[in-house]
Amino acid sequence: MAPAPIQFDRASGVLAGANAWERLAAIALTLGSKVSAHFSHRGYNLCANLLRKTLPERGIQIKLNPDAVFEFPYGDGYWSKLLNRTYNYEDELELLFKDSADVDYTLLDCGANYGYWSVLVSSKPFGSHKAIAIEPSGQNFPKLANNAKINGNRFEAMKCAIGAARGTARLSGSKHEAFSIAGDQSGGEEVPVIALDNLLDDGKIAADGKYLIKLDVEGVEIEAMKGGARLMQIDSVLLCEEHGNDPEHTVSRYILEQTPLKLIVYDPRSHRLETVTDLSILDRIKVSTHVGYNVFGTASAFWLARIDALNAKGRAPRAMRD
Repeated sequence: MAPAPIQFDRASGVLAGANAWERLAAIALTLGSKVSAHFSHRGYNLCANLLRKTLPERGIQIKLNPDAVFEFPYGDGYWSKLLNRTYNYEDELELLFKDSADVDYTLLDCGANYGYWSVLVSSKPFGSHKAIAIEPSGQNFPKLANNAKINGNRFEAMKCAIGAARGTARLSGSKHEAFSIAGDQSGGEEVPVIALDNLLDDGKIAADGKYLIKLDVEGVEIEAMKGGARLMQIDSVLLCEEHGNDPEHTVSRYILEQTPLKLIVYDPRSHRLETVTDLSILDRIKVSTHVGYNVFGTASAFWLARIDALNAKGRAPRAMRD
């Protein structure tokens, strides 16, 4: 029987259920996040994962807010930054989700990993929204399903990848946050693939709904957009990752030149979510090659008006790096 998970409350900073070594590790993980934040957390994941090898295998449950608990393996390099209470994961997404608490929308959490955004968006402070968390990895999916369970099964978890059409693909990678079906994956795990529009075909979602679509699909963003042509024509916003190591801005270029969507990015100079017509702005914004930058794409008058109103409130985040 697995040991009970450690508990950490981000609001109070209280760590419960940890032994002395695990408490010392928490201090190290927190300080490491604070120090490495000055250079976009470069090297943090590697150091945290090395530290993890010295820890017993058990989970940690992070209380993100009074109605949201997120569990992951203790010491995980990607998620342990949450022990640092000053760290904000993808500021600009959280801002949009919080501002949309009063909107009747569904989150399509594609490439959900362990379900962080599905846990948050389905919580009361974020509006208790419906969420569908889509994750293909046989390694990640049980952790995603567990996070659905410990939050009352209030969001749906689907084990599949997102692509241009139904089928199968092979998934592989060395990091749980970066598994991909892109490229030659001959040695990977075979996974089912669906298109975004198949969610309409299968009755999972309705054509008259409103949607925020988080596309964190590790190199398959363009294929995913090709499979979501109908979904992009309704009241939806695509939230895509534009990687810092791509000088061609491939995802943003596709949105701008090959889709009917308006491209929107957070500009740290103006502290606004700006509509982009010239991709050269990304040369200035993408300052770190090892992190992802979120860009938004929408053709919805409703969501464009919401983003304009959000800008008018002057509540834009300090940064858009994760």
